[in-house]
Amino acid sequence: MSNFDVLVIGAGPGGYVAAIRASQLGLKVGVIEREALGGICLNWGCIPTKALLKSAQVYEYIKHASDYGIKVNGAEADFDGVVKRSRDVAGGMSKGIEFLFRKNKIEKIMGTAQLLSKESVEVTDASGQKKNYTAKHIILATGGRSRELPTMPIDGKKIIGYRQAMVLPSKPKSMVIVGSGAIGVEFAYFYNTMGTKVTIVEFMPRIVPVEDADVSKELEKNFKKAGMDILTNTEVTSVDTSGEGCKVHTKGTNGAAVIECDLVLSAVGVVTNLENLGLEQVGVKTEKGKVLVDDFYRTNIAGVYAIGDIVRGPALAHVASAEGIICVENIAGHHPEALNYGNIPGCTYCSPEIASVGMTEEQAKAAGYEVKVGKFPFAASGKASAAGAKDGFVKVIFDAKYGEWLGAHMIGANVTEMVAEVVVARKLETTGPDIIKAVHPHPTMSEAIMEAAAAAYGEVIHI
Repeated sequence: MSNFDVLVIGAGPGGYVAAIRASQLGLKVGVIEREALGGICLNWGCIPTKALLKSAQVYEYIKHASDYGIKVNGAEADFDGVVKRSRDVAGGMSKGIEFLFRKNKIEKIMGTAQLLSKESVEVTDASGQKKNYTAKHIILATGGRSRELPTMPIDGKKIIGYRQAMVLPSKPKSMVIVGSGAIGVEFAYFYNTMGTKVTIVEFMPRIVPVEDADVSKELEKNFKKAGMDILTNTEVTSVDTSGEGCKVHTKGTNGAAVIECDLVLSAVGVVTNLENLGLEQVGVKTEKGKVLVDDFYRTNIAGVYAIGDIVRGPALAHVASAEGIICVENIAGHHPEALNYGNIPGCTYCSPEIASVGMTEEQAKAAGYEVKVGKFPFAASGKASAAGAKDGFVKVIFDAKYGEWLGAHMIGANVTEMVAEVVVARKLETTGPDIIKAVHPHPTMSEAIMEAAAAAYGEVIHI
């Protein structure tokens, strides 16, 4: 007899959510985790970084208090205190998962897992003791880690990844950040606000290269205004760490250069945690570092599933959670709808924030659509003016023929909270005219969505 109906390997936002949903559906569930409940997201990613960014935002408010008619003297950032708060927030969230596991009668198994067969897993705990478990269904949710460039291997001291960047013992005077995706620009904002001299090096022609070109341009303008140096179309050829600091050798459109700094942060993406998992032994197929699965996350081996960063699709916490729910609902005999990867929101929590969903203008045109594009600047928003947050805009793209909402791209204060409106509207097949006629509350930042839609149809009022 099996120990479990469902055994999940990995307790990140994919694994723990899958486990809780499976328990809700009446299945006996166990979860194997080698480090801490909540995985990278709760312990070293989504949550603690947002705590750091909030501290940076508060510090920024204080430094600009006079803009709001408030006098503040002698304010300074306590870097140790900022880091401690971040770790405390992460610790509290991880304890929250412990509570949810107890509430849902999920067995927590601490250790490193290896598949022995499609129904059995060997777990080695911290002391080296081994124990075998069996299950009717095994879900792989092992996530990812920092990707390393051959030209700058992470040593954890002078060349660091995101984990080290969250717990540095002191604030560096200068830092080069290689890569300008979400991780790169979030840390760039944090450290720049704390007083570190930040240089961003990006191989692609523009920063946040997966975003709409207008968004990239706006963020670069804001970052440069804040004092950051940005080098695009530039690669790091080597990093010399032999001295007291680092010498970053780069090659770009303007030729070779050397940047001296205290630390280098590698923010060039993630790689999957699939090593030593026993996939080859069991016969689970992979391709380019990803496990191959169908729409319900079944691998080629019956009874073995995979979700999250280790499968196709964007490596985002909310994607992993959605995949986990779909996976276990299908296991339980329900008939879940396959995930629509074309309607996944992406959020970046630098300042100004970035949020997007669907196609960019460039992608929509390349797909053959005739488009209506509307853009509303926050400079024209009463709420944004009152809040002192006039930077940025909302940009929307509609199919000119049928009014289908093809995409939305936002940069500005609190836009990560606003994008869900677009996700739901697109899910419900809401058209441009529908959004224009949906009354939005005033004064709010979210009015900009309605105004942008109106701009696309030549009906905008406030610009």
